Order: sequence, then C-alpha cells, then structure tokens
Amino acid sequence: MNSKTKERIRYHHTPGHPAPAESVSDRIRLIMKLRNSGINDVDVLAAMENVPREMFVEEAFREHAYDDTALPIASGQTISQPTVVAWMTSALEMEPRMRVLEIGTGSGYQTAILAKLARRIYTIERHRDLLTQAEERFQALKYTHIVTRCGDGSKGWKEVAPFERIIVTAAAAEIPAVLLEQLTPGGVMVVPVGTNVTDQILLRIRKGEDGTISTQHLMNVRFVPLVEDNKA
Repeated sequence: MNSKTKERIRYHHTPGHPAPAESVSDRIRLIMKLRNSGINDVDVLAAMENVPREMFVEEAFREHAYDDTALPIASGQTISQPTVVAWMTSALEMEPRMRVLEIGTGSGYQTAILAKLARRIYTIERHRDLLTQAEERFQALKYTHIVTRCGDGSKGWKEVAPFERIIVTAAAAEIPAVLLEQLTPGGVMVVPVGTNVTDQILLRIRKGEDGTISTQHLMNVRFVPLVEDNKA
C-alpha cells in the first residue's frame, strides 16, 4: 500500500480495535433517526450501523459524518443523505444471493452498504479519481465481492448482465431503457428521475416475469444528474 493510500484511510479504525466513542454514539443516534423516519428493515439498519460513514467523507466534513445530510465530495459530486441511502437500499428488497448493479459509485458509501446485503456488487463510476478512492476504501474494509468499472453508467454493464437488482445514484431524465434491458425478470430497479433538482422523484421499477414493467413513486429526492456520453 502506497503512502497516498495510507493517508486516505488512516482515520479508519481497524478490525479488533474499538471505534472512537463519539463515532459509536453518533452512529447510534443516526440509526435511531432512521428508525423514527420509518426504516424498519433490520438488515438495512444493521448495514448502516456497521459501515463507517466517516471513512467515506472528505476530511473537512468528518465531524458531520453521521449527520443526516448529504455532503460534498470530489468532482462536484455528493455522498447522499443517510436517510436517502437507507430508503433506496430498503426499496431494493435485496436477498443475500443477489447480483446488484450500481450506477454511480461516488465515494463508495452506498456500495459498501449494498456489499453487506448481496453476493456480488458491480459498480460503475465515470470519475476516475472518485473510483480510485472508493477502491482503496473497499480494500481497507476487505470487501472482495465488489467489482468496479470506470465508464458511462447509463450504458450499464452488458458483459455481466443480467442483474437481479439495479440502483442508480444520479438522476436520469427518464427511466433508462438500457438498464431495464439488463434487469432480470422479477427484478427491481431503484432510480431517481427528473430533469432538475426541484422535480426529481425516486422510482421503484419492477420487471415482471413476463417482462411487463410497473412503476412506484417513492419520494422526492435531489441528486446530481446522470451524465451520458453521446459517443456511439
């Protein structure tokens, strides 16, 4: 591990060493807030409690790691509000043997939550610097079942499709047809849709065994836009 990697992960408590007391109390307060907001999936709550969010935020915002708020990260992106992460994860209705595609790795926080709940996570990030930092965090946390790619997430990952679950962490202008094609019959996709931050709606999309599509509006959200490459 090079010195740059050590610098980035030095604040993470290693297995076998207790987390700082303030971190533990902050996590407990966050879990209670999630419960009070209606999150009752015990597996999702356990994942949120066990993934160290302080490891995924910029050092300048570390003291706010367990505040229920979105925080800025590199490349003009954000790490999502914990409540939104919990709702999106819960909406996927995941099972342990599933293969999940995530569009928008970002800091890697949502990816890490998914990794607590599924057999294999495939995640795509268009910003190389963000992906490199996320990969270093996954290595430090010993997540060996996360597969990463740098590229245009709007195209999905055809080579390893289909997926039982797909989660998109950037707002699409419309439901991404390419991603629907890569969803298994019986699968679920959770995606924010809207052309600007004032009209985005989080959707849960179910693909029936016969290929029919049903859509459920979950909540209003605010995400950075899903950027597509226009190259053929």
